Amino acid sequence: MADSKREIERKYEATVDTRLPDLTRVAGVAAVDHRGVTELDAVYYDTEDHRLAADALTLRRRTGGADAGWHLKFPVASGIRDEIQAPLSDTLPNSLAGLLRSRVRETELVPVVRLLSSRDVHHLLDADGTLLAELSVDEVRAERLTGGSGTAAWTEIEVELADDQDPAFLDAVERRLRKGGVRPSASSSKLARALDETAPKREQRPKRDGKPRTRTAGDHVLAYARDQITAIVALDPAVRRDLPDSVHQMRVATRRLRSAFRTYRKILDRTVTDPIGDELQWLAAELGVDRDQEVLDERLSTRIADLPRTLVLGPVRSRLRIWSTARRSGSRRRTVGVLDGKRYLALLDTLDAFLADPPLLPAADRGPRDALPNAVLKDYARLATRIGHALDLPAGQSRDVAMHEARKAAKRARYAGEAAIPALDRPAEKFAKRMKAVQTVLGDHQDSVVAREALRTVAAQAHAAGESTFTWGLLYGREEAAAAALERELPGVWERASRPRLRSEPTS
Repeated sequence: MADSKREIERKYEATVDTRLPDLTRVAGVAAVDHRGVTELDAVYYDTEDHRLAADALTLRRRTGGADAGWHLKFPVASGIRDEIQAPLSDTLPNSLAGLLRSRVRETELVPVVRLLSSRDVHHLLDADGTLLAELSVDEVRAERLTGGSGTAAWTEIEVELADDQDPAFLDAVERRLRKGGVRPSASSSKLARALDETAPKREQRPKRDGKPRTRTAGDHVLAYARDQITAIVALDPAVRRDLPDSVHQMRVATRRLRSAFRTYRKILDRTVTDPIGDELQWLAAELGVDRDQEVLDERLSTRIADLPRTLVLGPVRSRLRIWSTARRSGSRRRTVGVLDGKRYLALLDTLDAFLADPPLLPAADRGPRDALPNAVLKDYARLATRIGHALDLPAGQSRDVAMHEARKAAKRARYAGEAAIPALDRPAEKFAKRMKAVQTVLGDHQDSVVAREALRTVAAQAHAAGESTFTWGLLYGREEAAAAALERELPGVWERASRPRLRSEPTS
């Protein structure tokens, strides 16, 4: 079983002769409790090409101290990491191996660095004896285990915030340390410093002659695609940990990448990207199974909660819960099964191959201000056709279907505009914002369509069980009215979004 904790800490340069200032002069610190010296022995693991280190992840097996075991750390922000711990064992626990699978795949994890640390620990306590932070002075000896045999040694100070304490406390400690001549460390972690200081010396690379190469349309599209692929890989462990909104964000990244392949097919060879797009569509559908049900449950629960109690007749909430439970597919277990499957891992390998050898077409060499607007405006034209078709239809099922198709086109146009922002600046940003407004109206309308279908089903089940269907009918009517209001709103929103201008003068 793995445990997770949020680690908030700061590191500082020190020497064996560094003397700590009087830390009781830090606001809130009533006492400094010297806890003695602990000997720590940690072996850090990575692939031979250091994939984990490249993403600022650290995996270690440590003995000594109160938290001996396996530790896996994910960066959250500067000085903040999530640490997942597992009990000490000879081999990497499966609970941690799964969190690394999107980056490691089938590649072996090997010992890369061993750190021996003598840790002199001090607890900063308030007047009640509550721990505010732990300060340690670490004398570190590093030994490289692969890719050379270098060694290094240094001393550093580490201040880690105690659980449930205000991060601003670390600012006060830092001010006191700085007055004592202590300066922040240039390295983000012990591992980063060890890898840097024990690395074999490399020959200096020759300097490039001439001016930097002008970025092409292909460069911009590939940069956007790389961002989405990076997001998919990075969100994989967050989905496995069931972190809030992680499934949704991973699904969005897959959709954005697939959309970019379809929008910029004059730049990327579709004989290569179309099969990848099919796999991305599969992944997005798998990720969406329970997410869609979750959104629908929340919508219907909110609608019920908004009703006066006198209008809630029968076991409405229980009926909704029974219906929802029957539709759930095993949720997180199913999702993790997909992420552990060969099809998903093969997709990740394919995405790596795409980046390593991008299938660029001749149009990719054109300037971004020339090539990108044409692709974006083509998506806009498709949206305009679908909006016009939907607005020409009478209210009813045919219009509902047409508006759903327009919604998908609006999302694609929005993503196309977002991908072009680095190249086209403000015009593309404005375009994407307007497409998002259209997408929102159409999305809200589709949510109402889906909700009405669900309400009909639940009402039928309630009727078959001899329960009152009054409340379900009332909710259906309210959803119907909400959809009608959105249909009336759409022409105005579309008018404000129409006739986009995506070309602007190049900046000097």
